[in-house]
Amino acid sequence: MIAETVCSAVSAAGLGIAVVTAYRKRFLAAVRIAAYSLIPVGLVMTGVVEWLAGTAFSPTAWAGFGVLGLSWVLFVVTRSVERRRGGTRKERKAARAEATRPDAVAPAASAPSLGQGSRPATRPASTSRDDDDFSDIEAILKKHGI
Repeated sequence: MIAETVCSAVSAAGLGIAVVTAYRKRFLAAVRIAAYSLIPVGLVMTGVVEWLAGTAFSPTAWAGFGVLGLSWVLFVVTRSVERRRGGTRKERKAARAEATRPDAVAPAASAPSLGQGSRPATRPASTSRDDDDFSDIEAILKKHGI
């Protein structure tokens, strides 16, 4: 009974706002507001509000909400895993096709990226202790393609 009264009041307030909006010559917005404000009365008239009030105290309904929450969590987890793997199947296929092109360039690169085979292998001899310290850093950078 209280829910029906609240829904009727919300609809009446919404229709009042729609009338004020129409008075200001914003007819499209006024019609849209009127459409939204009629939804609560329509829900009361169809019995949805009464059904929702009965559902609020049902343990089976709360278990159903728990299952819906679990499905939402699973959806979020799968989306995050998909993003870590590189997106959807179509995006991964496009990325593979892009990587197989010989003139592929990194997105932020200023010059075309070259494979390791096209660069001459000239490395200065590292005999000092400082060069040994930087060899680990150099290996990490090479591993990431930098």
